[in-house]
Amino acid sequence: MAPTKQQVLDSLARIAGPDGAPLAASGKLSEVMVSDGKVFFSITVDAAAVQAWEGVRARAEAAVRAIPGVESAMVALTAERRQPPAPDRAARGPAPRGAPSPIGVPGVEAIIAVASGKGGVGKSTTAVNLALGLRDVGLKVGILDADIYGPSLPKLLAIRERPQTLGGTRLKPITRHGLTAMSIGFLIEEETPMIWRGPMVISALTQMLREVEWGTLDVMVVDMPPGTGDAQLTMAQQVPLKGAVIVSTPQDLALIDARRGIAMFRRVNVPVLGIIENMSYFLCPHCGARSDIFSHGGARHEAERLDVPFLGEVPLDMEIREKSDSGLPVVATMPDGPLAAIYRDIAAKVQGELKGPSRPPPKIVIEA
Repeated sequence: MAPTKQQVLDSLARIAGPDGAPLAASGKLSEVMVSDGKVFFSITVDAAAVQAWEGVRARAEAAVRAIPGVESAMVALTAERRQPPAPDRAARGPAPRGAPSPIGVPGVEAIIAVASGKGGVGKSTTAVNLALGLRDVGLKVGILDADIYGPSLPKLLAIRERPQTLGGTRLKPITRHGLTAMSIGFLIEEETPMIWRGPMVISALTQMLREVEWGTLDVMVVDMPPGTGDAQLTMAQQVPLKGAVIVSTPQDLALIDARRGIAMFRRVNVPVLGIIENMSYFLCPHCGARSDIFSHGGARHEAERLDVPFLGEVPLDMEIREKSDSGLPVVATMPDGPLAAIYRDIAAKVQGELKGPSRPPPKIVIEA
């Protein structure tokens, strides 16, 4: 029988904090998520009390794992202290010389981020088709959905099954169309809201990177959350990213946010592999007339202005939308079509940038 949230809370009620109060009534628990035998929650404490609470976290995790039907438990201990807002932290720039280098993922040769300064520009659809394009140019590719609050991979790849647990501590990723994939969306129901604080999000991302059996990959594509907040900065600073691909639509409003994304990656010393202009133009399927619905050429101009590679234009096309909604990405299901050719061309350019940049790095850091 599958465990319930109430069983988890009852179990945690028997765990006492350092002050003797029951953990379940301490006010320090996040929302408890239970799905198919997998349990997720965090304990948020003051930064000065972390050592005193680590034993509590370990006992809580052991108690939850002992519940019949629980296959795995993710229990994070997170600390809060006063910090300046994220933009101010970003403005401090790269880590000082001598800071520890990010730790790679065993078996993964290169990790690249697909990012956007804002949502709604087609970043996730682009990430999936880019990953498939990299597969088609001969690479072994994995894709990680790093958007905890709005995971897209379950829909884009039509994945409804749950990952298998290996040894009770590690997850086996799911394979689709030759891609090795992982998303928090594989572990929860589609309509379940992720009511988590930032530190729990970071913990979940870290575990999906470090506690998943990714195997041997040439490239891992990370579909980043939109924006330039804590999750993006943490990924950029803690994961050895080989580069970032920025997705934008052509209009000025989207390009403003794209600039912020480029500035963020440059400040943390992550190379920008290039910009993709998505929804670049629309060709009427009936008359063949072209309409620049969101303007056109803005991303190319921005790439030239910021001295980063321009990777290509992807049209606003109903087949891309329909195939994406059906979990049948065009590169996988229409490999001989013109849309797949566009994504493969972009993938070949990204592969070229990974082998060696086509231009020297810029000497000036852009201000957002």
